[in-house]
Amino acid sequence: MKTTFITLLLFFSVFTLSAQISDCDTMMQTLEKNKKMVARFYQELFGDKNIEAIDKYIGDKYIQHNPLLPDGKEHLKEAVKVWFKGAPKEKVDIQRIAADGDLVYLHIRAKAGDKVRAIVDIFRIENDKIVEHWDVIQEVPEKSANNHPMF
Repeated sequence: MKTTFITLLLFFSVFTLSAQISDCDTMMQTLEKNKKMVARFYQELFGDKNIEAIDKYIGDKYIQHNPLLPDGKEHLKEAVKVWFKGAPKEKVDIQRIAADGDLVYLHIRAKAGDKVRAIVDIFRIENDKIVEHWDVIQEVPEKSANNHPMF
């Protein structure tokens, strides 16, 4: 009886552990998939200046936290047409990318004329589409109060 109980206990422990490992693997695969999707979106839109990337990667209901833009992907399309006018295609410089749950974070080094900007973009993913966006943009100063680089 004791041996049967121990055998059953071990079986359920292994079964539960394998289910947890499987769930963890699935979550890690989703995080990696989301990071790759956001990186492709960022390159296609901001690097390649391909406005069609908006329809390809952004959901129908798009929440925008940048105070200069209204919600909705149509507003983003209109804004990037102005931003991209005369701008050359370029390779985006993603310094860091991370994901947590349904959020993907990018730390970008971007040129703006002769200036360099540090940008943090945060995207929320739902059903394999970007549905929400936050950003923080800071110009990199010529002199820093410390020896730590921004990138």
